[in-house]
Amino acid sequence: MDEDASPEAAPYEVGVGPWSGKWPEDPRYDRALLANGDRRNVADRYRYWTMDAIVADLDTRRHAFHVAIENWGHDFNIGSVVRTANAFLAAEVHIVGRRRWNRRGAMVTDRYQHVRHHSTIDELVAWADGAGLPLLGVDNLPGSAPLESAELPRESVLVFGQEGPGLSDAARAACVATYSIAQYGSTRSINAGAAAAIAMHTWIRQHAPPPH
Repeated sequence: MDEDASPEAAPYEVGVGPWSGKWPEDPRYDRALLANGDRRNVADRYRYWTMDAIVADLDTRRHAFHVAIENWGHDFNIGSVVRTANAFLAAEVHIVGRRRWNRRGAMVTDRYQHVRHHSTIDELVAWADGAGLPLLGVDNLPGSAPLESAELPRESVLVFGQEGPGLSDAARAACVATYSIAQYGSTRSINAGAAAAIAMHTWIRQHAPPPH
């Protein structure tokens, strides 16, 4: 324990308390949050805004990449992938396989991030073909190109397999290219949620301007 800390110290509180002063008339503000405070996990610029107003503002700035993750065995990494996709402002997250997934890791960001379900890889392929988006697999497979030196298409779908087995055979066949993440230790693979974060940030470095 920190020597300067004391049991009587007030616990850290996320967010802000009730609005001080005259309330804003902007319809984006939520009157209940103005009255009671906003303890949500949102950026400061969205404090006191309604959820619909936040989503509407995000929709004006979303990036051109999508993320897809297979969910054949209730993969617990999906929540983390959704949270990271929200942080990097992905257009959508596509969950392929089982509809139900553990939302705990998303930390409520799924309320602000568009999430679409596809029962099979074929459904995802049909959607991507209609949208004119190539599927790009991310998995350490033989023949995969190094992600570190790849030039990712601006409009694309980054596809990830579930924890353990990685991309399914059907997903591998559907991807126009597959990329691997360089590793230097003894483990065979890294966590699926971590791999998704690395790949999304690779896209951000190549195509996104610095955030305001």
